[in-house]
Amino acid sequence: MSKLNKLTLRGFKSIKDATIDFGSMNVLIGANGAGKSSLVSFFCLLNEMMGERLQQFIAQNGRAQSLLYHGPKRTPQIHAELEFETNNGVSHYIARWFHAAGDTLVFAEEKLRFQSAGSNDIEKELSLGPGHFETLLRIEADKNQPTAKIFRHLLNTCRVYHFHDTSSTPRVRQSSYVSNSSLLMSDAANLAPFLFALKNDSNPAYRRIVSTIQLVSPFFDDFDLQPEGRDIFLNWREKGSDLLVGPHQLSDGTLRAICLITLLLQPEEKLPSFIVVDEPELGLHPYALSVIAALFYKAASHTQILVSTQSSTFLDHFEPDDLIVVNRTENGSVFTRPDAEKLDAWLDEYSLGEVWEKNVIAGGPH
Repeated sequence: MSKLNKLTLRGFKSIKDATIDFGSMNVLIGANGAGKSSLVSFFCLLNEMMGERLQQFIAQNGRAQSLLYHGPKRTPQIHAELEFETNNGVSHYIARWFHAAGDTLVFAEEKLRFQSAGSNDIEKELSLGPGHFETLLRIEADKNQPTAKIFRHLLNTCRVYHFHDTSSTPRVRQSSYVSNSSLLMSDAANLAPFLFALKNDSNPAYRRIVSTIQLVSPFFDDFDLQPEGRDIFLNWREKGSDLLVGPHQLSDGTLRAICLITLLLQPEEKLPSFIVVDEPELGLHPYALSVIAALFYKAASHTQILVSTQSSTFLDHFEPDDLIVVNRTENGSVFTRPDAEKLDAWLDEYSLGEVWEKNVIAGGPH
């Protein structure tokens, strides 16, 4: 099992220079524009980079000038270092990206380091060199380079999930290829085949998912997942009715809840090692929020969670030690952990969300 201990990030969006330590449960809070989305966006960059779509990510996010802190004249490069703890020791992935012609980014450095447990000496170091536009990890891993294979796995298991788009057009409401069921996609586009595979395998996780959906949507009975050739829709049935209902008849909040419940209650062996979710509270009833918060805690016993929120109601379900407070200063976004002991007196009379609303915790909503 691997754990992301620490991220050092310089020159990315609103983050000038930050070092962030991660635990099992990590809840980002802060005012609008403080920098929560910048951190989430960095993990999106990692996801796209590992799919060899870094240049596509740069183009879709306003080119390099939008990714570099205060633009390329002020900040010509981005530096990132991720420290993972594994069973055998500590592994570091180090990358630097320079601003390049065409307002893009190119690797100035890509390096892998490994230290055995209890050792301060670097035992293995592999430099992938400069000048490439996409990561070389896949190429090196495909050559059976053992260090590259380990790092490819570590970075591939840090996954960002976005379930915000629940209009009539997102892929989760459309048909999906029935065999696309191994891992839940970042936008839940393959939710139907993913659930169909769990149900077909009689996996107990499927019944847990359905019964939890029924808690937040009492009208929901079960999914009716029947392939139509190579495709399958997220069809379902209401309690007390034989009428087959399609995914377009799920409300936005219900669909988001279904996606989150499936993500967090999927079999442990399928869970990514680091899950990032931005604003899971959107469109959810307060009771549904309490259920989802409990599921985050349950999942955090098997994986690491990073969740960003602006909901005091959602925040009420967490502990001060879970919080990462984000403030925007003249030196960019600053990430700190609150002093839990100093909050004890406040928490005798107020909930954690109320304390945050009162700006007792730095990074309050106003």
